[in-house]
Amino acid sequence: MQQSRVALCSEVLDEFDFARQCALAAKLGYDGLEVAPFTLSDSPHLLPSPRIAELRRMAHDAGIVVSGLHRLLIQPQGLSLTDPNKSVRIRTINFMRRLVSLCAELGGEYLVHGSPAQRHLPEGGTTDARAWALEAFWMAADAAASAGLRYCLEPLSRNETNFISTIAEAAEVIETIDRPGLYIMLDASAATRVEADPPAVLARRWLPSGLIGHVHLKDTGRQGPGQGDTPISPILRALADCGYAHWIGIEPFDYVPDGPTSAAPAIG
Repeated sequence: MQQSRVALCSEVLDEFDFARQCALAAKLGYDGLEVAPFTLSDSPHLLPSPRIAELRRMAHDAGIVVSGLHRLLIQPQGLSLTDPNKSVRIRTINFMRRLVSLCAELGGEYLVHGSPAQRHLPEGGTTDARAWALEAFWMAADAAASAGLRYCLEPLSRNETNFISTIAEAAEVIETIDRPGLYIMLDASAATRVEADPPAVLARRWLPSGLIGHVHLKDTGRQGPGQGDTPISPILRALADCGYAHWIGIEPFDYVPDGPTSAAPAIG
């Protein structure tokens, strides 16, 4: 059976150029680099194919791969799934579909859709806004399925967004859309902030459904795994017991003492 591989989220090493990010991640023992598109360009959807091929070669030459993409809608500014302005929504959908193509060209397997501000439902008119967001996810799922990729919805705490905060809510969205290519991302930190059960219990409950397409590990305090109080071993044991074989992403937000130094104990 295929085993999980571990990727480092690229913005942890954003002080370095892409080639050095790949080399350092590989040296620390990571199998892949999970790329935040805004670290590649302010307009990542406009990257030409020769540049994308060059980035893929850099990873290969370092002995790792690009595992996938995350933090999708940071740049360019002004993107939104729920904006009343239809032209904004169309631009956002086109951007999402282009990122699917970018991921495929880089050799990635999945995209993680967090971007809480860009999916927030405005006060009043939430029915229309929710329908617009579902339409965008339908289009992204269709593109991902055609490319053989997983487009993963990331539940985030209610302090960050009022749309899709639990795994159950993400599963409801997927059931409503009813389209191949759409999955859920289990984030250990976000889960501990909003779910009634700990991440290991959630993993055992939801992995048999086949809906979990990716996992992020970090401490509840948003440091790297192992740098805080969140137990990591029970999560890893649950993933192994349930036969999880997709990527595990390491995504600290609070770099202690800095990005490269936090990345080292995280893989350990």
